[in-house]
Order: sequence, then C-alpha cells, then structure tokens
Amino acid sequence: MSYVSDLSQSQEYLSFRSGVPLRRIVVDSDNSKGWKVYDCGPRKVRCPLICLPPVSGTADIFFKQALALSAKGIRVIAAEPPVYWSVKEWCEGFKRLLDYLETDKVHIYGASLGGYLAQKFAEHTYKCPRVASLMLCNTFTDTAVFKSHESAAIYWILPGLVLKRMVMGNFMTKKVDAEIIEAIDFMVERLESLPQTELASRLTLNCIKGYVEAHKLSNIPVTIMDVFDEYALSNAVREELYKCYPQAKLAHLKSGGNFPFLSRCDEVNMHLLIHLRQFENTNVAASDKPIFTRRNSYT
Repeated sequence: MSYVSDLSQSQEYLSFRSGVPLRRIVVDSDNSKGWKVYDCGPRKVRCPLICLPPVSGTADIFFKQALALSAKGIRVIAAEPPVYWSVKEWCEGFKRLLDYLETDKVHIYGASLGGYLAQKFAEHTYKCPRVASLMLCNTFTDTAVFKSHESAAIYWILPGLVLKRMVMGNFMTKKVDAEIIEAIDFMVERLESLPQTELASRLTLNCIKGYVEAHKLSNIPVTIMDVFDEYALSNAVREELYKCYPQAKLAHLKSGGNFPFLSRCDEVNMHLLIHLRQFENTNVAASDKPIFTRRNSYT
C-alpha cells in the first residue's frame, strides 16, 4: 500500500491536477526519456518562470506556485527531468526542452539540486544567454559540500530503497510546525514514487564533482531565497552562495525547512512576484499584465 499525504488529498492540489495537464515531452533521441511538464498561465508569454525540483521532488511539488502566480498572469512551467548522468547532458536536454517550448529566455526558480542545475545551465549557455534571471532556494554552488564524489560513481547500481533512505535522512528537523510536517509528508510521498534509475541519476548529478563558475553569471539578476531555521545544508554553504553573488537580492524566510515552496508558499510566492516585477514592460517579462497594481496587491 503506497503512502498518501494530506497535502495530496487537499482541494488545492486536486484542483491543480484536474485543471493542469501533465505533459511528457521527448527531446532526446531515446524515446523512453521524457521531461514531465506542467505549463500554467498565458502561453503567449515567451519568457516564463520555470521551476526545477530538488533530488526528491517531482514537477507537481510547485503546484502552489503554479496556481497562485498564473492567476497573476505569469506563465509558470514546472519541469521534471528524465534520467541524465552528467550535468552537461542535463543542460543539453534542458536546452532542447526550452527550444521545444519555443521560449526566448527563461526565469528559473530552482530548489537545492534544481538551483545548482539552474546555475550550471546559465553557465552552459552564457555565450548565447537563455537565462533571464535566477531565484535560488536552499541551494549550493559546489558539490564538494556533500563529500560524496567517490560514492556518486556507484549510485546507479544501488537499490532504490537504499537511495531513498539516503535522501530521507535529510528530511527531518528538530523544530517543525504543522506546515513543515505537511510539506515533509508530501515530499516523502513524491520520493516514494520515483523509480530507482531516476533517483540514482539525480543523486549522481547532486554529488558528482562540479562547481559553478559564478563569474560567467555576473550579468544575470539573482535572488537568493533561504530559510533561517534548520535545513539540509550548512551555514557555510549559504555563505559561499552569498560570496558568489555579492550583488544578489536576498529573500530571507524566518522558517520553512527544506521545502519552503510548500510550507511557506505565500512568502515564497511574494518573493517570486517581487523578483519578477523588475522585468515588467521588457522583452523578458514573465507575465502578460502588471503583477502588482495600486488597488490589487498580492494577498
């Protein structure tokens, strides 16, 4: 019997799943590999906000962002990758996905591994930029922090149960409230749904030797979003991220744990709106109408 969380039975989530179709988009020569995509909001917007999940996440973990922001006229795409075994391969696949979706540039909100890959994609395409801006949540710039370079080479042969236990060990925190517990339960449910190969590939990307050449991203607007309570990464990792982007805007959440996009969705959505507002009336606007108006601010 599979695990069922309260959040996956909520009216909001069920409304999202019934109203937004899950698309499987094949962009590689291997037809068995397909990106899983939820595309919300006005399709005419050619510079959407793309949300990239952490190791344990599926595309639907961003349902709260998709519903709230698309109601503001923002095109939100939540994207879940197929199996890739190198960052370069992931970047090439993501670029083909953007081509398929006929986007000009994209704003990327990436959580943990999603944030690292977002930075690597911006680096990968810096000579012909495809990234308009970055919003980095609880993420990192160097995989050395995991001290697992050697282990990464064998993830592909480890049983799924072992891999899931490795990931789940980072979920629990000492001080949690009802919203954080609800978010953890939902993420455990998502983790349980991942096949061994997908989880192994994500852990490999997360831990294989690599770092972000941040100087190549110096012209990209960045907002760093993190929490001040306990989460999987250390304060040293947070400080290193700040050093890499000294001009970044900071969006601090007092609490939220590993998954603030679920546990503190209103705060996260507000910060995303503030970040995207700077691009209104430009050729990289993420919305087809003003995000804020005098009489209708975000609530």
